[in-house]
Amino acid sequence: MDLMEGIYSRRSVRSYTNEEPTRDQVLEIVKAGSWAPSGLNNQPWRFVIVRSVEIRQQLAALTRYRHIISGAPVAIAVFCDRTVMYNDVKDHQAMGACLQNMLLAAHGLGLGAVWLGEILKSAAEVGRLLGVSSAMELMAVLAIGYPADTGQRSIRKDAEELVLAEF
Repeated sequence: MDLMEGIYSRRSVRSYTNEEPTRDQVLEIVKAGSWAPSGLNNQPWRFVIVRSVEIRQQLAALTRYRHIISGAPVAIAVFCDRTVMYNDVKDHQAMGACLQNMLLAAHGLGLGAVWLGEILKSAAEVGRLLGVSSAMELMAVLAIGYPADTGQRSIRKDAEELVLAEF
């Protein structure tokens, strides 16, 4: 898939078929996330892959968007390792790049994914459920699977409307 086509055609996918992504596909998504830029190349991202139905149901109970996690065959909890951070803003920006890389990789592999942020209200509970150190700051949970609906459409403002100035 052409890079620009991938950027412009990616959508947030919230419903999935029963077909499960392979382990290799999921690891490719994690790898793509790990290739995001980070200041000083500190690579603060850490991942917990959740395929277990039981754990996904417990994870789903921690968000009002439980139906999305329950319906996805895979969830990936994405954490920022605070022990390797050197600047909050810069490291959190890197985490956004990591998440975007993961979403684009899923799309490029023919999968669908959505970045769930509302679950951050339950970050401590997510960390306990997944058995991660309190040094791991939850950034998002990605729900991933084969899209049940491929007809999603979206619109964006024209780029010229968004430019504040040109010098």
